[in-house]
Amino acid sequence: MINAKLAAKSHSNHQTIVKLSEKVAFGGEELVIIGGPCTVESWEQMETVAQKLSPASVQALRGGVYKPRTSPYAFQGMGESGLEILAKVRSHYNMPVVTEVMSISQIEAIATHADMLQVGSRNMQNFDLLKALGQAGKPILLKRGLAATIEEFVMAAEYILSHGNPDVVLCERGIRSFDDYTRNVLDLGAVAALKQITHLPVIVDPSHAVGKRELVAPVARGAIACGADGLIIECHPEPEKSVSDARQALSLEDMVHLVDSLKLVATAVGRSISQTKGVGSKLTPFVCAA
Repeated sequence: MINAKLAAKSHSNHQTIVKLSEKVAFGGEELVIIGGPCTVESWEQMETVAQKLSPASVQALRGGVYKPRTSPYAFQGMGESGLEILAKVRSHYNMPVVTEVMSISQIEAIATHADMLQVGSRNMQNFDLLKALGQAGKPILLKRGLAATIEEFVMAAEYILSHGNPDVVLCERGIRSFDDYTRNVLDLGAVAALKQITHLPVIVDPSHAVGKRELVAPVARGAIACGADGLIIECHPEPEKSVSDARQALSLEDMVHLVDSLKLVATAVGRSISQTKGVGSKLTPFVCAA
């Protein structure tokens, strides 16, 4: 059905492992949990997040520094100063970081400071960007477009693969519907289908799917139960004060409880959650001027 020469699974056991760091990889038995705020706001914010999540089986941090916002008057991100904060928190806590890229001109700087480049929903079919990411030299987290079919999603990944980058992770984050009770409609059927169609790892973003923090945990557990290779979840030291997506952000305490609750679900489907109390461990202290 899908003419994806590189993304298509060639046999039932065909599974690509995408390494995020020496200790973290997507597609294996161990699930990858990524947590952090929608937007990097300050060094103090990101240090607080890392301090709380690094001992809680969360292997990587997320944080946007270039933000695609519906309104041109909304906060657009910290840009290069935000990248510097991500790089310092990565170094200080030994945790890989994921952040969004919006344009070709941003690739070099982001690839220098981050471990994984995220393509947001709005850019899933920005084909020139996808081609350039094929030569970025870093893993790519590709989010499904808000109205994209499964075939369009897979073929977007094919663009990156066909231009030389084999390290692509797919992310189901919900698709737009007529019902506005939740922010989007999480398509767990797509997760199961993608695991059959492609050999690429598939993770789920329950935060953008539901848009309400009280719905994130049950949806996250459902995603693991249906075969997702991991989750990317928004959390914040003070969710109500988040400059972006405040309604869907978990508190750091709730994030820790959620990760703990996932362990039984993971075991039930033959997967596991990191038991190492976080990949990150606090290294030598420093003062960030940012």
